[in-house]
Amino acid sequence: MKNLSVPAKLEYLDEVTDFVFGVLGDCEMKTELQIRLAVEEVFVNISSYAYTPGEGEAEIECGYLTDPRRFCIRFRDSGKPFDPTAKEDADTSEDALLSRVGGLGILLVKKNMDSVRYAYENGKNTLSIEKRI
Repeated sequence: MKNLSVPAKLEYLDEVTDFVFGVLGDCEMKTELQIRLAVEEVFVNISSYAYTPGEGEAEIECGYLTDPRRFCIRFRDSGKPFDPTAKEDADTSEDALLSRVGGLGILLVKKNMDSVRYAYENGKNTLSIEKRI
C-alpha cells in the first residue's frame, strides 16, 4: 500500500486523484470514472466537514489486494467522528431530489464501489472503499 498525507483542503484534490491513479495504473474507462467519482466525493467531504471550523490532514492509503483482485483506498482524518455509512440511503425519488441539498455523495460512492466500510479507531475516521479490477 502507498500513502499520501495532505492538508484537508479542496485545493489538494488534484494531488489526491493523481496519487490514486498513479498507484491504480491502467484500467477500464468505466472503472476509472467510478473510482474518480468516489475519490472526489470522499475527499471533498473530508475537506468540507471533518475539521470545520478548523484545519487538519487527510491521509490516503491505496493499493491492490488479492483474492479476488481489488483496489482499496483508505481515507483517514482526525476530524469529528462521523460514519457516513450509518445513514439510511438518500431518497432518490424525483420529489426528494428536487428539494434535497446534499446527502447524495455517499450513495454515489456505495453504488459505484464494491465495498464501503467505516471505522473509528485511535481517534481517526477511516473510510475504506474497494473496487474489483
